[in-house]
This record gives sequence, structure tokens and C-alpha cells, in this order.
Amino acid sequence: MARYEIAFSAQLVPGAQLELVKANLAKLFQADEQRLALLFSGRRIVIKSNLDAAGAEKYRSTLERAGAVAEVACLDDEIEEIELAAPPAAATTPVAAPVAASVQPASSQPAGRLQVAPRDEYMAAFAEVDAPDFGIAPLGDDVQDGKPQVQAPALDLSQFSLAPPGSDMGEAKKAPAGPPPDISHLKLQD
Repeated sequence: MARYEIAFSAQLVPGAQLELVKANLAKLFQADEQRLALLFSGRRIVIKSNLDAAGAEKYRSTLERAGAVAEVACLDDEIEEIELAAPPAAATTPVAAPVAASVQPASSQPAGRLQVAPRDEYMAAFAEVDAPDFGIAPLGDDVQDGKPQVQAPALDLSQFSLAPPGSDMGEAKKAPAGPPPDISHLKLQD
């Protein structure tokens, strides 16, 4: 028994008005504005899955009457089987061997470059890739390049001198405070 799914991609029936279709779908699905915005985002949204043929047709016709074009997809479609080709006969490296066994230094390659023999037809596409030979650092080594010591800038400070302790360093002196105000004529009353 075939199983189907119903999907919607914001496509409208020809001649349908967008606001009317949104109102119909809001009523049909009891959806709020956020769900309607998701439905009309343009992405393919699966509305219902795992339906039989009659149920899928019922959903499709109901959505069509509401003004929306629904997509009915069969879930039982055959998936194409892909057979991998056998590895090339020239490669004598067993599959379980480590990758390092298939690495061959090339005399025509510049120093510090690797040439990798392909292990199968898929990897043969990468046979002519020029890749650097980074190697593997021993356990505990620092793999980041060391930072050079920062040299202090050469500054000529001969024109500067130190002031003696307690000096004002050229600050402007504050004017002395004036005499206190005369408050002898003021009285406190009960």
C-alpha cells in the first residue's frame, strides 16, 4: 500500500487572492499569524505525511478549494541503487592499510609536497591535487610558530629631567580663600 505526503510551497491556484487564501488556510488549520508566515515563506512545508491515496486526495482537494496548490508526493518511490566500481587493478594497496602506505614521494614534485595514490575511482578525481606535506608533530610539541620578542622602541629621553620631591611640577597655585563672611548681625528666634 503506497504512502503519500502533502506539502505546500506558497503557490496559489490561478486567480486566487493571497489575503483570501491566507484567511482560508488560517481557518482550515486554526493557525496564527506566525504559522501562516511560515506556510507562506516560500519553502516547501510538509503538512501531513504517511497518508493513503484517498486521504492524500482529500487533503489536496481541500487545499485547492481554499486556493492553495498542494504537492502530493509518494513516499514509497524506489530509491536508485548506486553500485560502486571496483578499485583500479593498478592499486595494490589493501583497503585496510593505513593511508600513509598509499603516500608516495614524487621526484617531480617540489620538496614538502605529497603525491597520493588513489584508493578507488572516487578518490582518483583527487590524484592531481597539489597538497602541502604538513606532517604530524610529536606528542607534546607546540605546533604554533613562536612569537618574536618585541623590541622596545628606541626613545631619546635626554631632554627630560626629574623634579625634586615635593615640588609642584608647574601646577598653577590656587588663590587663597577670602575672609569668612560676617554673620554677627544674624539671630536665631524661637
